[in-house]
Amino acid sequence: MPDPANGPVSGPAYGPGLAVVAVTYSPGESLAEFLTSLEKATSRPYRVVLADNGSVDGVPEAAAAADERVELLRIGENVGYGAAANRAVAGLPAEVGWVLVANPDIAFGPGSLDALLDAGERWPRAGALGPLIRTGGEVYPSARLQPSLGRGVGHALFAAVWPANPWTRAYRQDGAVAERTAGWLSGSCVLLRREAWDSVDGFDPRYFMYFEDVDLGDRLGRAGWLNVYVPDAEVVHTGGHATERDAPTSSRMLAEHHRSAYRFLADRYPGKRWAPLRLGLRVGLRVRARTGARSAF
Repeated sequence: MPDPANGPVSGPAYGPGLAVVAVTYSPGESLAEFLTSLEKATSRPYRVVLADNGSVDGVPEAAAAADERVELLRIGENVGYGAAANRAVAGLPAEVGWVLVANPDIAFGPGSLDALLDAGERWPRAGALGPLIRTGGEVYPSARLQPSLGRGVGHALFAAVWPANPWTRAYRQDGAVAERTAGWLSGSCVLLRREAWDSVDGFDPRYFMYFEDVDLGDRLGRAGWLNVYVPDAEVVHTGGHATERDAPTSSRMLAEHHRSAYRFLADRYPGKRWAPLRLGLRVGLRVRARTGARSAF
């Protein structure tokens, strides 16, 4: 548990208000469950911003018209998950000190958001707090270590053929269902202290999709903040509505996953000294993309 004597990394700059940012792209029926379950997730007042990346199903517009707490921010084009979330957070007033960024296909458990906020009080250095996430009834490993070269290579080589290998288990933190710090938290549902978010300038917009959460967790840690896993808060991720509508989109997302993986690792091994390593990573990830594997990280 944190030592309260350490205190926050920086003094308070925002009020105690709460906002929820959902990045939408023709979310379909999932958005209704998202908004309905959110009402039971917290007893605190909140506002919702739908950062819309060019929906064509009319669902975000209908949701904003039906609930005065819901605001529609039209991005106008698909700029990616992180860039859309950045725009939504930038427009929030100073009274909002806590921002939950989530996919619109999340269903919140009763009291789950309050549990995250309570944990934020217990961990004054927490910059990001993530819930336990279930997908298909199973607990998803949403609070992981940072993908170092050793763990990353072992996981990439053996995850598909030997799922219980030690590199994968260590990286995914399999079985570690307890309140604890992590290297990064799944961006599908994460509560952010706005001071921490500002200190690292939010998501890196170079990541269209995938690894924006890994990168954010790493940069928060480097800036002195903690990523805290809070399994008492539970949500369900129904999963992948935007990427499963057609095969071309899924193929594009597969390529984007490997592109983001390379960007993340290349950023952390810059300069001439690491050029051979970066070349090896590029070739290896390209081969994995061609074989259809997306389990590297």
